[in-house]
Amino acid sequence: MQAQANQPLPAGHQLDEYRILRVLASGGFSFVYLAHDADESPVAVKEYLPSTLALRVNGDARPRVPEEDAATFRYGLKCFFEEGRTLAALAHPNVVRVLNFFRANETVYLVMRYERGRTLQEHIRERRGPLRESWIRRTFAELLNGLREVHSNKLLHLDIKPANVYVRNDGTPLLIDFGAARQALSAEGMKLPPTYTAGFASPEQHVRREHLGPWSDIYSVGATLYACLAAAAPQSANQRLEKDSLVPARRAWAGKYSAELLDTVDWCLRLDHLERPQSVFALQKALLGEMQPGHRGAAPLMEQVKGAFLRLARGVKRAQGE
Repeated sequence: MQAQANQPLPAGHQLDEYRILRVLASGGFSFVYLAHDADESPVAVKEYLPSTLALRVNGDARPRVPEEDAATFRYGLKCFFEEGRTLAALAHPNVVRVLNFFRANETVYLVMRYERGRTLQEHIRERRGPLRESWIRRTFAELLNGLREVHSNKLLHLDIKPANVYVRNDGTPLLIDFGAARQALSAEGMKLPPTYTAGFASPEQHVRREHLGPWSDIYSVGATLYACLAAAAPQSANQRLEKDSLVPARRAWAGKYSAELLDTVDWCLRLDHLERPQSVFALQKALLGEMQPGHRGAAPLMEQVKGAFLRLARGVKRAQGE
């Protein structure tokens, strides 16, 4: 089925204990609404409604799902529901807070705390001139606290990009809009709208999905860091796999940012998942200046082995020369 133009729920619609006010965001997979709860407090409500599988028209709250797409729709619904269940168990200041999740209108809704601020994408676009390195380091090191919590709960984000990093009015960052359910559908070979954003998705999100892991989110963090410097997305990973023309950060912004920060960005953007930071903790240490990017135990195994052989060879030569 081709993507369709779904109609959102109208303003004033009562959804369980929540009253819809307006649409905050929409895409090929879901709608996000601003709503008020029973106490008139603002919340964000995310609705599962993939446009290639379901169609809502004529003011009907329940979407129509063709029989041939029913199984796919239900599978995605189950993944979305389970993602909500997992996120609801997380209570971290740098991860979107899921307050409730429920079934209604033959689909699923996630209720999230409504935050005031703007996305990193908006911050980059509205900023006059380059972002300060101190701000980048501090913001991302804090954001990674949230990603560590996500990974420790055996969950991947799989859609980290400037539009999914929210900067509150007090300057603290927040991870929003997880893409794990979309990835689950895509991994099943479902014909859905792109489940990733070009330039920010890791190579293994395009090919060889069996290699997905924490390092996949780390690639996306690197791409998001790159976007902070370039004010644009880096070259898409699938294009890089065919012909890598991405200008390394170390070369593009030499003299404008520290070599350590630029090396950290390039480390995250290695095409081979084994050559990237293997944990959020390693990336945090590099961002905080506590470890050289790709070194001090964090370098890829082959680089460490190669270095050991070179040191051994030099030692043998010196011994022979004495």
